[in-house]
Amino acid sequence: METFRALIERFWIEKKKDRELYRKIQREAEKIRGFVTEQLGWKLIANEKIIKLEKIPTHAKGFMGVTQFTRIQDYIIFCALLIYLEEREEGEQFLLSEMLEVLETQLQEYMEVDWTMYAQRRSLVRVLQVAENRGLLKVNDGNSERVADGTEREVLYENTGLSRYFAVNFGRSIETFSSCRDFEAAACFETDTEQSKTQRVYRQLVTAPAFYWISTENKDASYLKAERMRIQRVLGEKLGGSLHLHRNAAFYVYEEERMGELHPEESMLSEVVLTVCKEIRKEVENRHLERDAGDCVSIFRREFQGLVRRCQEREKAVWNKEFGEMEISKLERGILEYMKSWMLAELQGERVIFYPACGKFIGSYLTDFVGEEDKTDE
Repeated sequence: METFRALIERFWIEKKKDRELYRKIQREAEKIRGFVTEQLGWKLIANEKIIKLEKIPTHAKGFMGVTQFTRIQDYIIFCALLIYLEEREEGEQFLLSEMLEVLETQLQEYMEVDWTMYAQRRSLVRVLQVAENRGLLKVNDGNSERVADGTEREVLYENTGLSRYFAVNFGRSIETFSSCRDFEAAACFETDTEQSKTQRVYRQLVTAPAFYWISTENKDASYLKAERMRIQRVLGEKLGGSLHLHRNAAFYVYEEERMGELHPEESMLSEVVLTVCKEIRKEVENRHLERDAGDCVSIFRREFQGLVRRCQEREKAVWNKEFGEMEISKLERGILEYMKSWMLAELQGERVIFYPACGKFIGSYLTDFVGEEDKTDE
């Protein structure tokens, strides 16, 4: 369990940084490879430097991206950096100015390049910091952070050689691909073979907070219901946790054996979202809101702001000062972004769609709460 969980949680395991775990996974590599190939359709890369499980989801979602990146140009610059590093020898040193000159040439076809613009320098810094944190390059002299404000004119970097293992090798040309759907189609995810259904279901349960469906004829949902005992046993052995199956949704929930990012977590925003979900569920139970065929609820965004306002007014005494006094539009945006990242909600035009998880993961404060930190979740 420990080795597979580590491969799921981490992007990769570097031998020089975690030698003991690296060796343990190496000893179990063939067993793990057999499981991930058959059940998930994933590749396990193991060499003298790293061990990496290439975790490709059934359907790509925004929250699966690089969390430090905030703009599309961050990804564009990062891809150019990967190309730059792959063209250099392991251990080769280079200056920031040398790299920027090459990147500018590579990027001109895709974006306007002007490193004197603060926004582009901030993007560059985010890219460099991610590259450093992932071990793609290391700083021998200087500071990448100070590049943004112009106080650091030159930085000396060294190529670690790990960039060649970063990108996924799809085994085919992707030059004509223009969306995530192209990758999904190329992976034959839309076929109805038993292997395809198995891999889609396992991938969704392992990589996403929820698995939703509307039609009772959904073939993946039918497979999940028919094989639920086996799926619970297999994933329970590999990850711990338990499979929660509902009419239009399934969740793989970790209890004592927690891993990765959590919802709910120990943060005020997480508590706020739990109380908002409780309010939505109450509105459904009181028949003020109606569920559709997929057990989803849809309201206009202005109505959601009103709901958030009611929660703030009622819970202001127990929320911290920041959230208790936050301007409603800002609070609503923060709540919505959090809910989107956990597949609790989605914004479609001027309407907010709340998914079944909203009614499952709810929270409330003790009725006699008078200001202490002690709270309870339902």
